[in-house]
Amino acid sequence: MIGQDVYDQSGEKIGSASEVYLDDETGQPEWATVRTGLFGTKESFVPLRDADLTNDGLRVGVTKAQVKDAPKVDTDGHLSPQEEQELYRYYGLGYGSGTQTTTTDTGTAGTYSMDQTRGQQDLTTAGTGMAGTAGMATDRDRDRDGVRDDLETRGAVGHDTSGPTTDNAMTRSEEHLAVGTQSVEAGRARLRKYVVSENVTQTVPVSHEEVRVEREPITDANYGNAMDGPAISEEEHEVVLHAERPVVEKEAVPVERVRLDTQTVTEQQQVSEQVRKEEIEVDGGTTGTTTGTAGTGTTGRDERGFVQKAKDALDRDNDGKIGR
Repeated sequence: MIGQDVYDQSGEKIGSASEVYLDDETGQPEWATVRTGLFGTKESFVPLRDADLTNDGLRVGVTKAQVKDAPKVDTDGHLSPQEEQELYRYYGLGYGSGTQTTTTDTGTAGTYSMDQTRGQQDLTTAGTGMAGTAGMATDRDRDRDGVRDDLETRGAVGHDTSGPTTDNAMTRSEEHLAVGTQSVEAGRARLRKYVVSENVTQTVPVSHEEVRVEREPITDANYGNAMDGPAISEEEHEVVLHAERPVVEKEAVPVERVRLDTQTVTEQQQVSEQVRKEEIEVDGGTTGTTTGTAGTGTTGRDERGFVQKAKDALDRDNDGKIGR
């Protein structure tokens, strides 16, 4: 809501929302301050009752003139019951009625008079104690959920200032990695046959014939052959010599069969990725126990709390002690 343009009930732009004041008891948005004027230097309170937050901005149920002439109230982070009552009276809004119970801030003395309506309450003190706070009217439905506030379970109820109101808790989410595997085509393998030439050397035994001269004497056994022919003559005798030579023949024969097959190999790979997560932190606010509330305050602005403010108001001499 903060920073959105604010329009009145007729659609005329009033200004821009500066701060949102939450009810101390229910935690629901009750008032918003609107920056008006030429330079946005003036802030006026506008009620969020019957207001509607759209994509165009915040549309309130009052007129621009009413906001312009609204009572001047300091935007100090908290509205007192008197200041809130004055604003309710100005805008003509009911401030609640009905029987109320006496409630006090822890550590302070005195209470509001609870036998009157909230518009008629007067402050009564006991000794030098600080006045307590008035309870909320029991017949009011500030969150407009159809259930009276006094019938709801009290607790820490927040409001989504950045979007539509959900419930009384904030959900924290974070991203988780979901890592898996996917089968993709990584490449292709094929068989291709081609011809290469190489030299093969082998040793082969070969034989050949050589001439050898043999001489034998004339004997009775070869005398007849020796005397065959003329006594003296010229003559030639020829012998054919033989030799072996290597002969090479090539023959293509099958030697093996080759095929492609696949096998699965598993390896470990690291996956690194950035993930986002939401963190929740508490901005402002104080710890302590209070019973009953009065008026309306902002979240994270009034850091001292009601009890500390009451003690500071009573410790006029600033000596750290309350009372005489």
